[in-house]
Amino acid sequence: MTISPNIVPIDRSEERQLRIDLAAALRLAAYYDWHEGVANHFSAAVSPDGRTFLVNPRWRHFSRARASELLLVDADDPDTMKRPDAPDPSAWSIHSAIHRRIPHARVALHLHPPYATTLATLKDPSIKPIDQVTARFFNRLAMDMSFGGIATEEAEGERIAATVGNHSAVMMANHGVTTVAPTVAEAFDAMYHLERAARTMVLAYSTGQELNVMSDELAESVALEWEAYKDAEYSHFEEMKRVLDRENPGYAE
Repeated sequence: MTISPNIVPIDRSEERQLRIDLAAALRLAAYYDWHEGVANHFSAAVSPDGRTFLVNPRWRHFSRARASELLLVDADDPDTMKRPDAPDPSAWSIHSAIHRRIPHARVALHLHPPYATTLATLKDPSIKPIDQVTARFFNRLAMDMSFGGIATEEAEGERIAATVGNHSAVMMANHGVTTVAPTVAEAFDAMYHLERAARTMVLAYSTGQELNVMSDELAESVALEWEAYKDAEYSHFEEMKRVLDRENPGYAE
């Protein structure tokens, strides 16, 4: 593997745990059928400034992700895409911009899961607060309505990063979704519930009946209640890693 001389030295034990968690998240995306072929990409910052980060190898199936095979790259290195093991062009475009621009986005998961992507194809892809899971995203979901094609250009990645802003999830019209968080566990839990919320929306729309949307006051109170259950996000991820240990071990190698 070619390593940029600009990459900031980091604590190796912390990098090791990040590698394990990110590889687990990749395999879990395949477990839930959120991935798309050998596309889509996850990243995790390892340096204090976030600009040195891990990203999954180009065109490797998520179900085969291994901690040792994740790429270590520098968001400020213009020669990254000249490396013999260069990441996917859209992964570089999106994730380098996110890690340069968004301090709270230590982890970024970008996917095209079936229900969220279906919702993203609608003229109005917003998630309405119609149950407690959809209410989690009330006023907490960024909307990127300016799809410009497969994000292989720097400008597209910069625009996506600017849209995320202070949010932890973004609905990408005609594209998919991205979640960002300080940890892999939080980003994974957000993606899990975002796809569940999208599934509820798609199924509710399929009935043809009028949605029973909560009042803004109720939706906001439910969204705040989710924050009181923050520890459950970490437990959720740890439990799913135990499922992987039983059903698809090897991600920590």
